[in-house]
Amino acid sequence: MLKKRQPQNGFQRPRRFDSNLIVIGAGSAGLVTAYIAAAARAKVTLIEREAMGGDCLNTGCVPSKALIRSSRIASYIERAAEFGLQAGTTTADFPAVMRRVHQVIETIAPHDSVERYTELGVDCVIGDAQITSPWTVAVNGRTLSARSIVIASGGRPAVPPIPGLADLDYLTSDNLWQLEQLPQQLLVLGGGAIGCELAQAFHRLGSAVTLVEMQDTLLASEDAPVGERVADSFRSDGIKLLLGTRVERFETGVRKAAVCALPDGDAVRVEFDAVLVAAGRLGNTADLGLETLGIEPTRNGTVPVNEYLQTTCPNIFACGDVAGPYQLTHAAAHQAWYAAMNALFGRLWKFRVDYSVLPRAVFCDPEVASVGLSETEAARQGVAVEVTTYGIEELDRAIADSEASGEVRVLTPPGKDTILGVSIVGPHAAEIISEYVLAMRHGLGLSKILGTVHIYPTLSEANKFAAGNWRKRHLSDHLLALAAWWHRRQMT
Repeated sequence: MLKKRQPQNGFQRPRRFDSNLIVIGAGSAGLVTAYIAAAARAKVTLIEREAMGGDCLNTGCVPSKALIRSSRIASYIERAAEFGLQAGTTTADFPAVMRRVHQVIETIAPHDSVERYTELGVDCVIGDAQITSPWTVAVNGRTLSARSIVIASGGRPAVPPIPGLADLDYLTSDNLWQLEQLPQQLLVLGGGAIGCELAQAFHRLGSAVTLVEMQDTLLASEDAPVGERVADSFRSDGIKLLLGTRVERFETGVRKAAVCALPDGDAVRVEFDAVLVAAGRLGNTADLGLETLGIEPTRNGTVPVNEYLQTTCPNIFACGDVAGPYQLTHAAAHQAWYAAMNALFGRLWKFRVDYSVLPRAVFCDPEVASVGLSETEAARQGVAVEVTTYGIEELDRAIADSEASGEVRVLTPPGKDTILGVSIVGPHAAEIISEYVLAMRHGLGLSKILGTVHIYPTLSEANKFAAGNWRKRHLSDHLLALAAWWHRRQMT
């Protein structure tokens, strides 16, 4: 005898479903969710209203890293004399730079395309999705049903309500890629990852850049020494930083300008040709029909979820930027595994999402990467830590590359080699940190890193030398005295 289907939130569940799973959004979170579901032989429908690949491919990670690469090559040419080379002054062909950015997007796009996911067994639908019940989604004039729904609708740039900003044709990480001419004077609002990366890239390509940040440091989510190193590098490059500064209003006269309140209470007027708003991101929840289900987004537009990524409707899940708390592509992909598994198999076994070892990086010069506990978080949580450092200026490969600047900082419990957190500032920090991520994930301490052979000369040797610095501080005085006695005996 069939069990009677009970209404949920006043909605009656269908007797049969079109799919096992409907995924809304084809960015990183949605694509991975659909991929995993299809690999598990589930029938899955993926709905995307705009472009496959979402922000990461079209307006985020891919174009920004392509732009950063061009700007970094420009900086190498400017530094040619350091390497014994003669080169003229670099002038960026900005339209050509942007053409390359779009070529990179086009080259990667097939990886995220409708054709590829159709071959994987995913039913791809282009259109606006609206959830009409805990099991149904309306799109293109028809209603689709599934036992579970995953919301992976991504995010969008936050635009602060600063007087006069709405009257400007301001830039964000969404529309920046349509620029055809390099701004001569660029004002960047926000000193987080996006603001720092793009401010430095445009400066190296020839823009005069002023960056305004309300906090007293850049990259406020990192420990203070990290932000200070980046700020020092920016200032030495010629980027004007206004930290602890708030934009009070914008003026649109003969010259566009921002009126800023400085930390000492004085005001300064900053003129610009273009303004880039990089003041954080909001979740995309508008027009999804969440209010019909009683799902109330947070103030920043994200969907509240529990440790299984369930919303208040237990068969509706959310992952990626729309769920938070991390606005990272790899975090979205990480969440997507849990969302897919819980949506498909949650009635048998549920998986709590694990954020314990989640790295992040900022791709400016110097590059910044971190994972695990920070010193600020340790102090806030009352966790006692030791901090072991290694200066990259001592590293042979960094010296050979003329990139001898930066630091590795490792947090451990007092007297133990367990890795609680790591931050790295320096060349290729995002690559170097992977060894620590692996070690933390599998419970390996600094002694294991110290005992691992590293190729010479490489930047990853910094990890071994940091572990060596920890070991030097924890050698037993008794054993050292015993060794000295033994060596004396061998001389007689």
